[in-house]
Amino acid sequence: MKILQTARGAEELRESASAESIAQLRAAVESVIKGKPEVVQLSVVALLASGHLLIEDVPGVGKTTLAHALALSLDCTFQRIQFTSDLLPSDVIGLSVYDERTGAFEFKRGAIFANVVLADEINRTTPKTQSALLEAMAEGHVTVEGTTHHLQAPFIVIATQNPIEHHGTYPLPESQVDRFMLRLRIGYPEFEVEKEILRDRERGNPLDRVRAVMSGADVVELQRAVGGVRVDDSLVDYLMRIVAATRDSEMLDLGVSPRGTLAMFRAAQALALTEDRDYCVPDDIKRLVLPVFAHRLLVNSRFSSSLNRRSEEAEAALREIMKTVSVPI
Repeated sequence: MKILQTARGAEELRESASAESIAQLRAAVESVIKGKPEVVQLSVVALLASGHLLIEDVPGVGKTTLAHALALSLDCTFQRIQFTSDLLPSDVIGLSVYDERTGAFEFKRGAIFANVVLADEINRTTPKTQSALLEAMAEGHVTVEGTTHHLQAPFIVIATQNPIEHHGTYPLPESQVDRFMLRLRIGYPEFEVEKEILRDRERGNPLDRVRAVMSGADVVELQRAVGGVRVDDSLVDYLMRIVAATRDSEMLDLGVSPRGTLAMFRAAQALALTEDRDYCVPDDIKRLVLPVFAHRLLVNSRFSSSLNRRSEEAEAALREIMKTVSVPI
């Protein structure tokens, strides 16, 4: 009996430490990204769920700053790739260089070999370079000249793009967009929050004050803990009914893929963990439906008025679908 009680006590201590470390991580990011707790929490969800994050919004609202704040809060390696039209795949993944001293080719690692990779303005580079990210994002390694090079865990790609500007951009294909677990918008700050941001800038760049509160090993341990969060069969059925409805909807030409279903399952587990729960509830899925599913959908041309509004119309279609799917009690 004492052994069982000791084991339970140790488990409770681990859960308490996990909750505290997640709270510290969120607080560190929120010290920079003010007034957007939901955005910060879902960014942490993407990290803990071993997913990738697409931040899509107008210029100047803090997309790049959010990625920097999350990276600085972790004691991990970080690389920023500024995507431009002349960026090459080798700049991202690396290339083999001939070494005259040894008479052999040596692999020089590209910027993708970091724990946190910021793909800034990802839609400003060519599809060929965009596709260089696919293998790394899906499988955690890259292959160059027949040799596989593994990426070190944790590994997350945070990509930013401006959905309004189209001159000199290359829209991400559906296969690339589907690799991102979540798509987030930051939005404009509230009046008082923006006032606070101005005052905060008087003391310098808030990013300079961010300190790492979690190691890479801590992140990996939390990612393992996500897999232990319980998901009841009724919630799995609820999720599958939503997915099936997207595939059957006349408003959509492309519904949620199996990769999207898996992403939702994992993200719901991670969201529960950030809420200090070891089980999922229906609200976890409802909160994640738009950020996890909307960017994977292709709206039928009859219901889509323009390219600029396509993401909004996908979200509207999802909201209508959610009204038809019964919530488990």
